[in-house]
Amino acid sequence: MRLIIISAVAQNGVIGRSNGDMPWHIKEEFQHFKNTTYGFPIIMGRKTFESLKKPLKGRLNIVVTKQESFKFDDVIKFHSLNEAIDYCRTLNPEKAFIIGGGEIYRQGINLADEMIISFLDFEAEGDVYFPEIDSKVWEELSREKRSQFEIVHFKRRN
Repeated sequence: MRLIIISAVAQNGVIGRSNGDMPWHIKEEFQHFKNTTYGFPIIMGRKTFESLKKPLKGRLNIVVTKQESFKFDDVIKFHSLNEAIDYCRTLNPEKAFIIGGGEIYRQGINLADEMIISFLDFEAEGDVYFPEIDSKVWEELSREKRSQFEIVHFKRRN
């Protein structure tokens, strides 16, 4: 199983707001996200899930939270990112995606095999940031320019 981080990142590193709001709405980027993750497990933190308001269709939705009371139909809950990843490995999909938010990305960047990052062509207001991408750890495989963003695919160096 390939573990892949997927995110959209503004020029100033912002990925969102701590209240769960997305500081942008780019239909083309949402479509890229859907097309890339559809049919595969997606792992996210509770705040990210709450910002979605419901499970994403066509994907196994896995939420990482320490809240014992968290329950939602069609969602699997784990207390740590490692537990969620281990569970995905038992299912043996071709790939699984880490989709946010900030804390899950900070943990996941040390565990992921690949990253697919949409670098937006603008800065955004927000207080949640994507972790630094270390070029000693991550090798750029490809770039694909879109109207308001560029999709960059990274692979962990050996």
